[in-house]
Amino acid sequence: MGIPLYQVDAFTNRPFSGNPAAVCLLSEPLSDAFQQDLAMENNLAETAYLLKEGDAYRLRWFTPLTEVDLCGHATLASAHILWEMGELKPTEQARFQTRSGLLTADRYGDWITLNFPALLSEPVEAPQGLAEALGAEPVAVYKSRFDLLILFESEQAVRELSPNFQALGQIPARGFIVTAKAEAGEFDFVSRFFAPAVGIDEDPATGSAHCALTPFWAQKLGKSDFIAYQASKRGGVLRLRLEGERVLLMGQAVTVLKGEVCL
Repeated sequence: MGIPLYQVDAFTNRPFSGNPAAVCLLSEPLSDAFQQDLAMENNLAETAYLLKEGDAYRLRWFTPLTEVDLCGHATLASAHILWEMGELKPTEQARFQTRSGLLTADRYGDWITLNFPALLSEPVEAPQGLAEALGAEPVAVYKSRFDLLILFESEQAVRELSPNFQALGQIPARGFIVTAKAEAGEFDFVSRFFAPAVGIDEDPATGSAHCALTPFWAQKLGKSDFIAYQASKRGGVLRLRLEGERVLLMGQAVTVLKGEVCL
């Protein structure tokens, strides 16, 4: 009997957009080495592993190179699969025990709401070589728990960035969140996310980055509810709400592949 494996596009309502994640439903623990090897084989930004533990699921996330402490899109994908495959009733909350504590997901029609920790950012001096690696001069640089958050003067500047990923990967940070206020339309702000040090040059739609972006823009714009766009080639749309020390990340998901691991 193989291990059920699904591929889900997260933070989108149509296939081949948003951020793809692999989801494995486990019936027993797997070795860390096997989980890392399978994540490398999948070659997606994240592979999620779910193992039932009491009234919750143990959830772990692996990039092609390493295990990470927090991931939004693969959590969204995991919750989506639990409901779609009948592991949870449509009205039942998905509960995940993770490296970042208890995370929950609730389903409201076609939308899933994740309850994640808010990550505050503090201003810092730009690391040497950052502007050169990004190919543009930022307005300001901040540091959150995991990443550098980099503010640019315009949405156009964010969209036009063409980083030198080899140089960017030499700067000590899990990833680089670049952001600017949206210029018009339905969105409040735009962003992109680069993480070459963990094997992801550009992530298409990043839930964990918005745990830092939401309190950051709440302070800048004086509001707590947002619609955000991650301006990667695939694109991603997130509805966001800041509630004290928590961020509600709202998105949709679509299953594109179903299969099994034969090893």
